[in-house]
Amino acid sequence: MTIGNLAPKSEKKRSRKNKAVVDENAPLLPKTHESDVGFDDFNGASFSGAVFNLSTTIIGAGIMALPATLRELGMVPGLIAIIIMALLTEKSIEFLIRFTRAGKSSSYGSLMGDSFGKYGKVLVQLCVIVNNIGVLIVYMIIIGDVLSGTSASGEHHSGIFEGWFGVHWWTGRTFIVLFTTLAIFAPLSSFKRIDSLRFTSALSVALAVVFLVIAVGISIIKIISGGIGMPKLFPDATDMASVLNLFTVVPVFVTAYICHYNVHTIDNELEDSSQIQGVVRTSLGLCSSVYVMISFFGFLLFGDGTLDDVLANFDTDLGIPFGSVLNDAVRLSYAAHLMLVFPVVFYPLRLNIDGLIFSKSKPLVLDNFRFGSLTIALIGVIFLGANFIPSIWDAFQFTGATAAVCLGFIFPATIVLRDRYNITTKGDKILSVFMIVLAVFANAVAIYSDAYALLKQNKTSRE
Repeated sequence: MTIGNLAPKSEKKRSRKNKAVVDENAPLLPKTHESDVGFDDFNGASFSGAVFNLSTTIIGAGIMALPATLRELGMVPGLIAIIIMALLTEKSIEFLIRFTRAGKSSSYGSLMGDSFGKYGKVLVQLCVIVNNIGVLIVYMIIIGDVLSGTSASGEHHSGIFEGWFGVHWWTGRTFIVLFTTLAIFAPLSSFKRIDSLRFTSALSVALAVVFLVIAVGISIIKIISGGIGMPKLFPDATDMASVLNLFTVVPVFVTAYICHYNVHTIDNELEDSSQIQGVVRTSLGLCSSVYVMISFFGFLLFGDGTLDDVLANFDTDLGIPFGSVLNDAVRLSYAAHLMLVFPVVFYPLRLNIDGLIFSKSKPLVLDNFRFGSLTIALIGVIFLGANFIPSIWDAFQFTGATAAVCLGFIFPATIVLRDRYNITTKGDKILSVFMIVLAVFANAVAIYSDAYALLKQNKTSRE
């Protein structure tokens, strides 16, 4: 995959030390001041650190929904769709960076503000806030479910710690999530630079690979023992209902690579800003490879029995030696993966809220009281939402899908169609229209599917 030349040809490679910050009120990026104590020794983020941070932004909870898309589409169209969405994502990020260079913007918000004024800037900030708060609450809920357990439809599913140690107050959901928040989320969310998370991001990607390795190993064992049949290669579209059902996977693909809200932050921390081309290309290549492999082996392993969340398939008997140990390894590595994704997604959330509320104040990284207060308040809100508002997940299923597709495709496409600097081609505009149509369609399908599922669930519960 290629992302093209994002910087003008005459532009020389710029180091972090002489990179100018144009927009003093840009909300998404902490500024660099050489005279500030504690920041003068930062010479810029490394290429590998930037790749791991962007990759961690991409690989979140959605990774577990991808094998189910192959159940609906079949192996061949499903894997092709994963690759196509990676290419579309690369192009949408290329649009953002191209206009960022042209307008000398330093953040997603200032870029939208450059094209559409203050309302465009505020709209981006609100979308990042809604999307990221929803994502982080869902992460907390999943971590609680995996480690402690969950009850649904009158049936209780034990978590890892309940299975190991039994039911105690310290294996309960609230304590587990509280301990995770204080011991992991709070410390990792206290870094003032996203580059400081490069090592935990690398570990997060490694944990996703652990799941992949286990799935591959189990598949090989079952293939040798004759326990795996031929997977479905193409969809079974026999009537109109089955055809319409195929489109329910579109939202999963469209939101699989959303990382746009962190691109500018990572770009501005790079020692050599021209490396953002390679960072995006490498991250998308890495993530699409992981997505393809997990989807392939997940669907190969469970076939038509692949659940919407493939993690649930690892809560059953795998039919192989040490199956329960492998189940726990998959679930534990996934929970740990989400714990390390949390601070990377939290970082732009805090910056956007600060930019929305304190747009005229000094940079957030230079105000320790404001930084600490926002961090504590946001983590508290996320904790309360995950533990004491049962219906909040349902609400974010609607708002989150809308905000994510806006950030990933609609906003970059509208910037191209606006073409403030006359730097787009006819092909760019055609592709932008396609992105908008795809995003609107995906959002409509997601809202319809979620609403239908909620209505069906409520009807069942009343009966």
